[in-house]
Amino acid sequence: MSKKVGIARAHTNIALIKYWGKRDRDLFLPMNSSLSLTLEAFYTDTKVIFDDSLIADVFYLNKEIQSEKEIEKISQFLDLFREYTGEKRFACVESLNFVPTAAGLASSASAFAALALATSTALGLEMSREQLSTFARRGSGSSTRSLFGGFVEWDMGTNSADSIARPIDAATWDIGMIILAVDTGKKKIASRAGMEHTVQTSPFYPMWVETAAQDLQDIKLAIAQHDFERVGQIAEHNGMKMHATTLSANPPFTYWTADTIRAQEAVRQVREDLGAPAYMTMDAGPNVKVLCRASDMERLVVALKEHLPAEQVLTSLSGPGAYTLSEADWQGSQAAFSRGVDHA
Repeated sequence: MSKKVGIARAHTNIALIKYWGKRDRDLFLPMNSSLSLTLEAFYTDTKVIFDDSLIADVFYLNKEIQSEKEIEKISQFLDLFREYTGEKRFACVESLNFVPTAAGLASSASAFAALALATSTALGLEMSREQLSTFARRGSGSSTRSLFGGFVEWDMGTNSADSIARPIDAATWDIGMIILAVDTGKKKIASRAGMEHTVQTSPFYPMWVETAAQDLQDIKLAIAQHDFERVGQIAEHNGMKMHATTLSANPPFTYWTADTIRAQEAVRQVREDLGAPAYMTMDAGPNVKVLCRASDMERLVVALKEHLPAEQVLTSLSGPGAYTLSEADWQGSQAAFSRGVDHA
């Protein structure tokens, strides 16, 4: 029996210029380019084993066998690599999520980035990260950005070959993020469903696409100039505009909850009280992310815990791009997961 094995870790990312809407659902080509910050604190570890003794693909998430529907998603993703390489064997995929799943904290981004790198490693592929991002994109659009660290752009491109991610800046200039995890349960409306409904029914959506393009150019300039306040202002406005499209969909919907509103008010109050720049953004979920200077993070956290339960206030610095792991690393991850050493 022969086996091919690959193991990889990828960190989550939080979009500062949002990806919201596809122009091609099969190829996951976005309506607009986007930009994100990769986070150190949350990640997914994945092991892929191509094994000629297997009669079908198998998928374990957090040590639990997954449903046929979830396995089918993984199989379709692995087929992209099998078609590219001529590999005929089925695979066993094991993933450990050190991030709450399906709660608007970008678990799909880290999951498919890790799966893409682990699969390419197992198959001995020597492709650039940019090319690998075109594979990762077919599992989750935002996963393209988790292949890189720091600030990352996903260029919408003109076709499947050039809709790629690329690193913009290492984000080592005093960049941090606070996550206000007000609800880490599974969200009622999946990102893909919410995105499609918004594109089809929101009269605000065309203006979203138009203004997002300008936001991207503006934030890239601010990043190049290390103008933190300008970066934060653009990110906060862009995130609010994205959520405005869901409120204008027909019928309207929102990912926000009462706790989301309370968290937003807490950020505004703390920002005013401390005079510290801290800017909100939210993905398709109820949780609030706060872009801040890393040097301000400690005092912001203390102040936010006066408004919110301490366990809801999480922190992260900028994180690295995806990378491969050894078998010893994988064993360590399994042990850590079993001990409950996660970031939920």
